[in-house]
Amino acid sequence: MRDWRPRFLTALLAGAVPALPAALAVLLAAFAADVSAAAPASMGAPKGHLVLIGGGEKPVVAMKKFVELAGGPSAPIVVVPTASEDPDVASYYTKLFREEHGCTDVVVLPIKTREDAGRADLTAAAARAKGVFFAGGDQVRITKALLDTQVGLAIDAAFQGGAAVGGTSAGTACQSALMITGEGDFKAVRASVVELTRGLGYFRGVVVDQHFIARQRLNRLLSVVLEHPDLVGVGIDEDTAVWVKPDGTFEVLGDRSVVVLDPKGAVPTRKAVDKGSALLGVQGLKIHVLLPGDGYDPIRRGVIPGPATAPARP
Repeated sequence: MRDWRPRFLTALLAGAVPALPAALAVLLAAFAADVSAAAPASMGAPKGHLVLIGGGEKPVVAMKKFVELAGGPSAPIVVVPTASEDPDVASYYTKLFREEHGCTDVVVLPIKTREDAGRADLTAAAARAKGVFFAGGDQVRITKALLDTQVGLAIDAAFQGGAAVGGTSAGTACQSALMITGEGDFKAVRASVVELTRGLGYFRGVVVDQHFIARQRLNRLLSVVLEHPDLVGVGIDEDTAVWVKPDGTFEVLGDRSVVVLDPKGAVPTRKAVDKGSALLGVQGLKIHVLLPGDGYDPIRRGVIPGPATAPARP
């Protein structure tokens, strides 16, 4: 029999189920943590869009797209500042959304710990959101605080139901199911040198990296892709974003470029060394450098050229 709990919880968070008696609500909370880890996968493909910025400046076109996808300036938007230690981050994003984009319903969720992410008021705010934006900082803080919590589950359900999810820098890095933490040795392409952990899983079929060209992060993403050839590597540069649609395809927005590493059909190699982990090699790896307006389909592994992109002449 198909598990009814994820669908029921989604309806509850969306307000489609009448208020529950207190005792039943307690029982629901008791098994919610068990549901949360499996819910996004078991509920099928989400209806929400992603707008993920690689760090640096936030392209106006990307921020406008996020607000549009959330439902416009009157839509309820929540900001998750968990990755940042900046005490001014809440006021910064409130001002950004209200003054620069005309948003009238902006709430910052002050989540630093898992206990914060279990608060009923913050869970309710996340459940009603039509746009959820993750600030930059340290992506590990996001996943440690949110995964398998009530707020995390509410965001899962909102995205599943069609809410837009946005982020920048660490708020982008956390979006793939396999998350690069930022720790490791990135001086060579080697085995087991990039620390990975569980991410939010909203950007499906890829492993994502940020500040990609500006901070010369090819080594670490290449190392990850060669050890996880079932995934497409997506490196988003600063001042640039990807708009990921519900069908999984994405389009490049902003000022710079996005690098795609496609290992499908490639032949990985490795060579043991006397000290340290093995060197990784590959033959036949596809690398695409996408410009603003270009798109990509991670499922079919194909580039979708933008209307203004023309082949460069030698």
